Amino acid sequence: MAKISTKHSVKHFLLSGLLLMLSPASALASIDQAINEAVAPATALISNIIFYSVTLGGAKVPLVVVWLLVAAVFFTVYFRFLNFSGFKHAIDIVRGLNHNPKAPGEVTHFQALTTAVSGTVGIGNIGGVAVAISMGGPGATFWLIVAGLLGMSTKFIECTLGTIYRKHNPDGSVSGGPMYYLEQGFLEKGLPNLGKFLGQFYALGIVIGCLGIGNMFQANQAYLQFVTVTGGDSSYFAGKGWLVGLVMAIIVGLVIIGGIKSIARVTSKLVPFMAVFYSLSALVIILMNAEALPFAFNAIIEGAFSPEGVAGGMLGVIVIGVQRAVFSNEAGIGSAPIAHSAVQTKEPITQGYVSMLEPFIDTVVICTLTALVIVTTFYYDPNFNAGLDGIGMTSAAFERNIGWSPLLIAFAGMLFAFSTMIAWAYYGLKGFTYLMGEHAWASNLFKLVFCFFIVVGCSIPLTAVLDFSDALVFLICVPNIIGLYVLAPVAKQALQAYNQKVRNQA
Repeated sequence: MAKISTKHSVKHFLLSGLLLMLSPASALASIDQAINEAVAPATALISNIIFYSVTLGGAKVPLVVVWLLVAAVFFTVYFRFLNFSGFKHAIDIVRGLNHNPKAPGEVTHFQALTTAVSGTVGIGNIGGVAVAISMGGPGATFWLIVAGLLGMSTKFIECTLGTIYRKHNPDGSVSGGPMYYLEQGFLEKGLPNLGKFLGQFYALGIVIGCLGIGNMFQANQAYLQFVTVTGGDSSYFAGKGWLVGLVMAIIVGLVIIGGIKSIARVTSKLVPFMAVFYSLSALVIILMNAEALPFAFNAIIEGAFSPEGVAGGMLGVIVIGVQRAVFSNEAGIGSAPIAHSAVQTKEPITQGYVSMLEPFIDTVVICTLTALVIVTTFYYDPNFNAGLDGIGMTSAAFERNIGWSPLLIAFAGMLFAFSTMIAWAYYGLKGFTYLMGEHAWASNLFKLVFCFFIVVGCSIPLTAVLDFSDALVFLICVPNIIGLYVLAPVAKQALQAYNQKVRNQA
């Protein structure tokens, strides 16, 4: 019955999309309003549940943030701080230590890492950090870094399990992720029905979520940055979101049509370039603000433990910093294991090690560099962010030193958005084929729908749909984390066996 209802839902979904494609531009606003009104009740319900907050010491603490943070702390202790002791080994594996190209899988360790990183490094690394500092002050940076380091442990276990329980398809491709380790892992624990339900729930959530947070939002932000670069309101492309969206959809389509191998080939070149490009740009600004670094470090440390003007004081700034980190690196959401499970390896633990580098790159490096650019700018102009928020605030901090640097920010923003879209296309695809079966028609249908929604994202806001998908993405962290707790002994046993093998080879 579940499959029948899913197919009917897909038909209705496609019919709605076809009607939207055929609608004249003048009707888009009314369609947008109608869709928002239809989705708003469900959005409000899910958002109220998943982002429910309790007030502690004057600070509003979202329970989903507590859920993810507690898991990160637990797994850090459970695996005896492997996020620190295993860091060097993770780098060795990425560099090709004992890589076997004939091992089962589709991509190298490095390619799997860059694909997963491309899914987390997005607009939030530029604009989200600015929002966190606006709300929590410079001290939020400290707790952002702490949460990023703890999140490395969550990534380790979820990507290890994703590789252990991955499915090898007859055509040589691989499918993995929370839906597979929830189903198979719970089956081993004697809970087949619960595992199947949680797996299907997760898969449905990642499919819907990928169309919003991993597609329409990214496309919309990339379009806005493109318009800014090409002249703002006077740009030829202003008001022509459908045209830019169509071009973007074609480019994304050309990448994702070849599956994970094609995506990995692109991300293995794009991610290092965009990460180095943005990091070097930020470092140039930080070096130009070198005299402000003592002020920045002092503001970050003092603000972390004795913040002023932040609701809830120290607890409030902790919540803001941790929230930005978990929303950025997605540790515990379960998206990364879908990419990491495609790795060529006979040792699942190796990809668990590699995955720990993901929150480090995303949060500890890129987010921290953004924060230092902003905080050092406060030294020269405490009010530079007046009336600004998000990416506009970050852009203004860059612009204070280099007048044309907003072009760099816009370019980086577009790269980040594009890389996020191609990674989330794969995440959604694997969720869809889990529900519908590993069929060529299912794969092609999803890719077509995904590209269509890129055009939609550039054309109309669909605010309620974006909010709905955002909430749903964080809702699926609930079954994922439950699965991680239940299956933690499996990962620990595999880690012990792997470490013993490494010691024997030494």
